[in-house]
Amino acid sequence: MSDSNPSPAEVLLSILSVEVVLQVVLLIISSYLFIRVIVFILLRLSERFEQHRVRIRMIAPIIKISVYFVVLYLIASYVLALSSSQVVAFSAVTGAILGFGLKDLFSDLVGGIVVILENPYHVGDQIKMGDYYGEVVDIGLRATKLKTPDDNTVSAPNSLIFTESVASGNYGSSEMMIVTDMFMDPKSDAYLAMRITEEAAFTSKYIYLDEDHQITILLNEFPSHLRVRVKAYVNDLRYEFKFRSDITRRSWKAFSKYGIKAPEAFFPGYYQKRDDSDRRSSDRSDRNDFTNI
Repeated sequence: MSDSNPSPAEVLLSILSVEVVLQVVLLIISSYLFIRVIVFILLRLSERFEQHRVRIRMIAPIIKISVYFVVLYLIASYVLALSSSQVVAFSAVTGAILGFGLKDLFSDLVGGIVVILENPYHVGDQIKMGDYYGEVVDIGLRATKLKTPDDNTVSAPNSLIFTESVASGNYGSSEMMIVTDMFMDPKSDAYLAMRITEEAAFTSKYIYLDEDHQITILLNEFPSHLRVRVKAYVNDLRYEFKFRSDITRRSWKAFSKYGIKAPEAFFPGYYQKRDDSDRRSSDRSDRNDFTNI
């Protein structure tokens, strides 16, 4: 008595033909090109309307996942025309494939769906996920692409969403809080240092200010140094490091003017050597003045 249930391999051979394969390939290529065009248009629009840059980029992953599901539905329903028994057979084949080494890829795909549906972060967010840090430039089904501070593009597997915590600095907004620390000698005028750093942040061209986004200055005293912490919002997360450098550079320029020094504990002997060098320069200048007389 022959077995009435066909094997998965027989089901696969009975469905696949040259025409079916061509239709599947055509659908995949068409969907790929469609997604690339849409993403390109959205990127151009986001750069043109910078105020809504992050919100516009957030649309891209939604379109991508929608197109993927539509293509899968078309392939299963109209091209392959799968029956219930064939669906069961293909499920067995899929399970076998996953068991033979594609479980990591499957985990990444599930992670991509979770990211798109639950939105722990968006395209345009500045995030830290495990050892990765940077701006999210693309969310795919398998990986999330980040642009790092060193201008490298890193692909972080979406499966990390299940094992690593994710911190988003702006979560869908263009502005983002930036924390800048300044360390100085404990004998320095702390109040003056706080006023200088606040002025440096307030007058920066990268600052973002409104009723809900204000500058906060914090002072901490340690045995070997003082720490002034500036918490302020940058108007565009792409200027994160420019904003921090701008505050630091202009603050230390004013510090040197008013005699506020870096901690001696951080640079042992530095100021003593500089004072000795200044005295030697002064002595040589005095001798030259005496000779000229």
